[in-house]
Amino acid sequence: MKIFCSRANPTTGSVEWLEEDEHYDYHQEIARSSYADMLHDKDRNVKYYQGIRAAVSRVKDRGQKALVLDIGTGTGLLSMMAVTAGADFCYAIEVFKPMADAAVKIVEKNGFSDKIKVINKHSTEVTVGPEGDMPCRANILVTELFDTELIGEGALPSYEHAHRHLVEENCEAVPHRATVYAQLVESGRMWSWNKLFPIHVQTSLGEQVIVPPVDVESCPGAPSVCDIQLNQVSPADFTVLSDVLPMFSIDFSKQVSSSAACHSRRFEPLTSGRAQVVLSWWDIEMDPEGKIKCTMAPFWAHSDPEEMQWRDHWMQCVYFLPQEEPVVQGSALYLVAHHDDYCVWYSLQRTSPEKNERVRQMRPVCDCQAHLLWNRPRFGEINDQDRTDRYVQALRTVLKPDSVCLCVSDGSLLSVLAHHLGVEQVFTVESSAASHKLLRKIFKANHLEDKINIIEKRPELLTNEDLQGRKVSLLLGEPFFTTSLLPWHNLYFWYVRTAVDQHLGPGAMVMPQAASLHAVVVEFRDLWRIRSPCGDCEGFDVHIMDDMIKQPVPLQPLCAEGTVELRRPGQSHAAVLWMEYHLTPECTLSTGLLEPADPEGGCCWNPHCKQAVYFFSPAPDPRALLGGPRTVSYAVEFHPDTGDIIMEFRHADTPD
Repeated sequence: MKIFCSRANPTTGSVEWLEEDEHYDYHQEIARSSYADMLHDKDRNVKYYQGIRAAVSRVKDRGQKALVLDIGTGTGLLSMMAVTAGADFCYAIEVFKPMADAAVKIVEKNGFSDKIKVINKHSTEVTVGPEGDMPCRANILVTELFDTELIGEGALPSYEHAHRHLVEENCEAVPHRATVYAQLVESGRMWSWNKLFPIHVQTSLGEQVIVPPVDVESCPGAPSVCDIQLNQVSPADFTVLSDVLPMFSIDFSKQVSSSAACHSRRFEPLTSGRAQVVLSWWDIEMDPEGKIKCTMAPFWAHSDPEEMQWRDHWMQCVYFLPQEEPVVQGSALYLVAHHDDYCVWYSLQRTSPEKNERVRQMRPVCDCQAHLLWNRPRFGEINDQDRTDRYVQALRTVLKPDSVCLCVSDGSLLSVLAHHLGVEQVFTVESSAASHKLLRKIFKANHLEDKINIIEKRPELLTNEDLQGRKVSLLLGEPFFTTSLLPWHNLYFWYVRTAVDQHLGPGAMVMPQAASLHAVVVEFRDLWRIRSPCGDCEGFDVHIMDDMIKQPVPLQPLCAEGTVELRRPGQSHAAVLWMEYHLTPECTLSTGLLEPADPEGGCCWNPHCKQAVYFFSPAPDPRALLGGPRTVSYAVEFHPDTGDIIMEFRHADTPD
């Protein structure tokens, strides 16, 4: 069977379809997933084990056989827990074939093949009956179908089908119940990830302001959840406006509905402010009594912050209200949680939802184009006034009144900055219809539609007629391109600079003038778990999974080598990589570290840009914890044709 995989070429900016054969290495997809992080989630594993033991005991106490249905078994861990807890048989469902194959091997290695049947199907395709996948319905339902939003992986439809076709009525369920919580806050930082703010440009003629179009201001934003680690957000970045509100619960032991619904909670604001953002998380209770609980609550809402489990596969949610609304301390409001079969969203109501016909509103969808073109970090980047000021500072040093400027970044406002700083003629290339439409609206809102020329084509297809016969004296880029996934992928600007060379005049300036790749060796407090071997998980051997998440070191010859000195003892888990763009000799923009690390190893990172993490394999050498500084040697090879960077890091054999 042939498989077509979509790949965005970060160097040329084009989307390419590659044909893979039946031997396509799905292991790389697993290596990028959260499976390892889940296996390292001690709190999750222990609570599931306790809940499964209790459920099996309740069934046995009724004199029944314990027949378990495990939907989304992954490695088979929960099924092995069930059999160890005394279950008579377990049907483990896994739709992803490479994981199903791994589960078969793990189950066999741990000696459970006679009690666990791995079924490589979607649960909605599983059949029950004498000739079916299961001879009869199960009386214990075990699942781990949850994402950060709880229902985003299709938990509701899967539960709905399972109760109708695969399990007995009022079966035991692990987890037994889930509850979603919400808290209303004001946060200029988070709000800047969803709305375009006015941008101030200091010019020789005074301050100019780039204003957002009306439909961008009124747009409810992207419909998808923004999932983050709330524990890493500074309390100074938001003001709490409400108590933590339990919004809705789902009982997994009974029939579950995937139909759209809404749930409201009356509250009185704790302080006056601007309601902008809803922070949300959930917990799951593994037993009917609610004694075994696993919670995603951030530290300020956690019952025992000192015992919090760090996890990356489940985080917390940020939802943006359609529009910010003023709230007054003590004046009652209603927070409404809406959901369909896969998504949750929130609205704020001033009257009782029972009396408000608008409460069952449709899921918000972007109709302004901006949220389709710019992701949340990109909004934050564009709204960063300090970053804008850096560009203005750099542009002043290279622009002349008779400059002809060509901007080649996706959906960039640099062309507007160039115009306000007095450039004679400005062209901007927008290769996608979405960016072309959005920029036109922004130019019109700022009365610039006749001042900046938009060219809707790929840069390498530019003609002399597109530039009205002019030669470019300044080629300008942020650089930012929507096809970029890793920090160095924005070197598409390098490709563009070569492609438009024929259109550059004598002595033309290019900004940024250069770029450099940087790396720092780090010890992670927690993130190392997502690529660390697990070996033994709650007494079960999962070494087979460890082999699947390894990323082998390439053997190709490398083009750059050197050493990095480790400044302090610790475990070197990984290297973090980022790009720095040198706009001019005096002005540099970093997409990574904003200042040198402090003596204790604390780092200040650019919050808007992506950094890459290269996890060391094999696991860090424990000797790195001993003695003084050591060194790490590195070798790097960059492939401009694909945008790939091949890296190798090695610890020194002995301490310096």
